[in-house]
Amino acid sequence: MDAVPTNPMPPEETRPALPPCSLIICSRNRPRLLIELVQSVLAGQERPREIIVVDQSSEAHRDLPGEAGDGQTEIRYQLTRTVGASRARNLGIHLARHDLLAFSDDDMLCSPEWFGSLVRALVRTGERGVVSGSVRSSGENPQGFAPSTQVDSRPMVFEGRVGRDVLYTGNMAMYRATVDAVGLFDERLGPGTAFPAAEDNDFGFRLLEAGYRIVFVPEALLYHRDWRSDRQDFLPLRWRYGLGQGGFLAKHCRLSDRYMTGRLFRNARHYFGRCLRGLRGDRRQALGDATYLLGLFTGLVRWRLTQRETGPPEASRT
Repeated sequence: MDAVPTNPMPPEETRPALPPCSLIICSRNRPRLLIELVQSVLAGQERPREIIVVDQSSEAHRDLPGEAGDGQTEIRYQLTRTVGASRARNLGIHLARHDLLAFSDDDMLCSPEWFGSLVRALVRTGERGVVSGSVRSSGENPQGFAPSTQVDSRPMVFEGRVGRDVLYTGNMAMYRATVDAVGLFDERLGPGTAFPAAEDNDFGFRLLEAGYRIVFVPEALLYHRDWRSDRQDFLPLRWRYGLGQGGFLAKHCRLSDRYMTGRLFRNARHYFGRCLRGLRGDRRQALGDATYLLGLFTGLVRWRLTQRETGPPEASRT
């Protein structure tokens, strides 16, 4: 892991125009959050050529199907009966018209500089890199929480086997050629599946194994909405994260290569130790860590019993 120097954004009037880019947003049954995200993208300093909304909701969005955009950004809305975040992203990739692809989730809000910072960093990085940005809690709900944040202020570049998960697919950009080379998202992993997390970890690991770089750009900032209830959602989310991580680790564990096995044991040891320490202090966190560990080993066993090796996943066409 190497730090890279920050490249400050030039004044807006001196910047060259962004290349054409498709922004893919996946959504399921969060219509208010979805429309607020789209509005924040359109209010940004720089915007994508098209926004593709892949909506797996039980009914069509009341506003977006008729929304054509603002003349600069076309909005394309696709209601689908598919299930799963990985399937939605893969479908969005299939529908995208441009070779630069950016991704966000429906429970985010954009900073004004987000899209331009993300895409310009991708152009600087080139086709052998994938760019991910920072994610902070929106802080709008004192009784809620936002998982999967990344608040580091240092630009970083990750290459090879870094020993941890470093890609945030809810705030990411890459070239279509990258997907052609490493395959799409594994549709067995991620929200909406039996292994309801870690599709981003799996994709990031495959990128690094294929020799790609993952570049973290802190100025490409999104805000994760803290709509989840701390009381009702914290433990179920920890369970789902554990299940997904267990499936991901089981998928890549090899007797001939101890790297992922080592990650599994370090992961389990970390959360077990934190759970024990939490019993003397933060009981809530200790219970969350114990729930995660139970999900982790359940996911490991479930994957081994139910899955077989497959090639790179293919995009959904429905």
